[in-house]
Amino acid sequence: MAMAEDDLYTKDGTVDYHNNPAKKNKTGTWKACPFILGNECCERLAYYGMSSNLVVYFKEQLNQHSTTASNNVSNWSGTCYITPLIGAFVADAYLGRYWTIALFSIIYVIGMTLLTLSASIPGLKPTCQAKDSCHATSTQAAVCFVALYLIALGTGGIKPCVSSYGADQFDDTDEVEKKHKSSFFNWFYFSINIGALIAASVLVWVQMNVGWQWGFGIPAVAMAIAVVFFFSGTRLYRNQKPGGSPLTRICQVLIASFRKYRIEVPADKSLLYECKDAESAIKGSRKLEHTEDLGFFDKAAVETQSDHMKGSVDPWRLCTVTQVEELKAIIRLLPVWATGIIFATVYGQMSTLFVLQGLTMDAQVGKTGFEIPAASLGIFDTLSVIFWVPIYDRIIVPVARKFTGHKNGLTQLQRMGTGLFISIFSMLSAGILELIRLRYVRRHNYYDLKVIPMSIFWQVPQYFIIGCAEVFMFIGQLEFFYEQAPDAMRSLCSALQLTTVALGSYLSTLLVTIVTRISTRNGKLGWIPDNLNYGHLHYFYWLLAVLSVLNLGVFLLVAKWYTYKKPLGTLR
Repeated sequence: MAMAEDDLYTKDGTVDYHNNPAKKNKTGTWKACPFILGNECCERLAYYGMSSNLVVYFKEQLNQHSTTASNNVSNWSGTCYITPLIGAFVADAYLGRYWTIALFSIIYVIGMTLLTLSASIPGLKPTCQAKDSCHATSTQAAVCFVALYLIALGTGGIKPCVSSYGADQFDDTDEVEKKHKSSFFNWFYFSINIGALIAASVLVWVQMNVGWQWGFGIPAVAMAIAVVFFFSGTRLYRNQKPGGSPLTRICQVLIASFRKYRIEVPADKSLLYECKDAESAIKGSRKLEHTEDLGFFDKAAVETQSDHMKGSVDPWRLCTVTQVEELKAIIRLLPVWATGIIFATVYGQMSTLFVLQGLTMDAQVGKTGFEIPAASLGIFDTLSVIFWVPIYDRIIVPVARKFTGHKNGLTQLQRMGTGLFISIFSMLSAGILELIRLRYVRRHNYYDLKVIPMSIFWQVPQYFIIGCAEVFMFIGQLEFFYEQAPDAMRSLCSALQLTTVALGSYLSTLLVTIVTRISTRNGKLGWIPDNLNYGHLHYFYWLLAVLSVLNLGVFLLVAKWYTYKKPLGTLR
């Protein structure tokens, strides 16, 4: 396997292509990206093909209650976005992004294979008397969940690394390549949604009409193809050495600053400790310019006589300015990160309550007799993303650039704020539809009718609006957390961004649980009963809309306060 040779590395662990232009011309840029984008497209096809209809699998095959099924999906989905912290740490500290993606992809394939077997082999798959009358033993359910959480671990090594790895293929010192990097994030998200489109349109139909063994088996094959795609581009990739444990460096700054809490920081910040070399002491990182806020942590860079032991610097007592600024950069990211949780809660409704809402509506396409599965409505979210990404990249950016003067049209924070604003309307749309649906039920006394004669395609606007919001919010987040992360912590910060989706899923579970407990007091059926015709699902959508408005207000304050990192020199 052809990796970048050792003599291409600078002292800070980054690849020096300036001294070897022939190597630079043969690797990276859009030459390497098709393999990364192909890998991501197939991996997302596998993930969404397996997860989009999971709430129906839990309800109809494992015989779970609606709220139990919804919460199990939310909890598992949340775990899929927590495990990236593990993968990111391994990548930044030890293996690098290439080997982390390779190792965790294999774990992913094992999980997908076990899930397919759990839906295929007699004894492992649930016992069914009819299509919608199934029962799973505790062992059968356990095998299913072991497979799902192996998948959650596998995806945890891919999610935080693959977008950063793709961005790594563009050289920051080359203005042409740097411009393409921003465009890469748009097309990266575009490839995700191509995979999701196939999953929502084809695989959900296969699961509902052919069988779950095929519905899970095809995603397993897609994941195997994703691994082949990734390894096929090995000789074209640009790789960076891992910079060591980012958590260790953070702890060193915290301990050193608290040890020196009584020491005054000099007014002349040039007196703060920094290595004398032009390059950073941290592998894979540029030096960072000192910033004035969060000044307490500057104490870690104040030199005292006791900081030097036997001629060497004790890193637990004295840290460089760059190391201190790494911690500051992470702290500044946290408020921006927190404002993504409510958005992720809204986004998560597509795989839970939107699907349950759709199951109560007429899924027939015209007079063809063909029925579209409720989970397949997610295709309109995907189509929305596919529609908006080229428009944003080719139309909105050039137009906005004329007004703002910013090279990307909108700043990353402006782009994210726009996405938060748009997401409010998706909850309003879903709530209005549910209100209309319930009035229709009352008018015709359809309470005990499993499917009411009201077209499921009335759900399309709420999916389409979320897709538009994604193009602004999620892609903006991808680029923001990559650009504002310390150079040697980019996988970790990408994982941090992904945890908003996890916490959004957990928050959804918490809100559903609280709402159910409160609304079912005194024998009432509550907002989200098994038969939604007796419920008030629109109240839950109103709740999310209100939370989204409040969250947008907080985001605007955070964005106004935010201080951008200031790298010194270039990352080679």
